[in-house]
Amino acid sequence: MLRIVAHAALLASALGLGSCGFADSRAPVPEFMRLKEAEQPPPEAPPDVKRVVREQINVVFLNTSYPREVHVAPPHREVRGQGWTACVSAQLTSATGSTLGTQIYIVTISGGKVVDRRRAEVDDICGTETYEPI
Repeated sequence: MLRIVAHAALLASALGLGSCGFADSRAPVPEFMRLKEAEQPPPEAPPDVKRVVREQINVVFLNTSYPREVHVAPPHREVRGQGWTACVSAQLTSATGSTLGTQIYIVTISGGKVVDRRRAEVDDICGTETYEPI
């Protein structure tokens, strides 16, 4: 019986001590008990939007839209995240062959690659950007 009580006490103390662990970096405990904050990666340098869009034009526009007169705006740091966003405009053709006119997209660039694109909306800053041909 004494052996069972000793094992139970040992198990209880092991669980008690094991659950303490380390506190996060802002906890009110001594410094040596705090976890170190994760190092943030250094901010990514602004991408060469002209080169990225030229090399990945098929990611930004469909092949069947026959993009012409492609222009890009300077990149801006993404509001949330580590990447960059830039406005891209081009003359496009619809699937039926009719002209769609100038269409503007916002592309998200991370690590030198286009990772997302969406059509620009009225609230976006693309209407006030300065564009350069690629």
